[in-house]
Amino acid sequence: MSTIELKRVSGDFGFEAVDANGHTVKMDSSPESGGQDFGVRPMQMLLMGLAGCSAIDVISILKKQRQDVKDYKMVINGEREAGKEPSLWQDIDIEFHLYGDIDEDKAARAVELSLNKYCSVAATLGKAGADIKSKVFVHPAVGA
Repeated sequence: MSTIELKRVSGDFGFEAVDANGHTVKMDSSPESGGQDFGVRPMQMLLMGLAGCSAIDVISILKKQRQDVKDYKMVINGEREAGKEPSLWQDIDIEFHLYGDIDEDKAARAVELSLNKYCSVAATLGKAGADIKSKVFVHPAVGA
């Protein structure tokens, strides 16, 4: 079982969440909703969780295949359902940018395995109806 503790620390909607290991995340509502831009919006945090979960998978898979990942970046764009409450993530587009001496087919397969088999966040969002699409870009190592 995981335990998270949340407490209000700024204005009406500025919260800090702390995990069992003491890691802290700041969250807030948008200024339009009465927040003070103190931290990340909770729904954006879901996309951040998706990025982190999938990044760990992809890099782990590629390391096992002896691929030389020098750097890594992801860009995620999400669109939520319009006019609904709750407004779930509907369309999520992910760009995977890998830098180094990496086989493009292996990179694409690692992304596929992450999003369709290993990443629990992707599975959770998928079961909630999100359509997750991805593109993989392999670049030479920076400075190479």
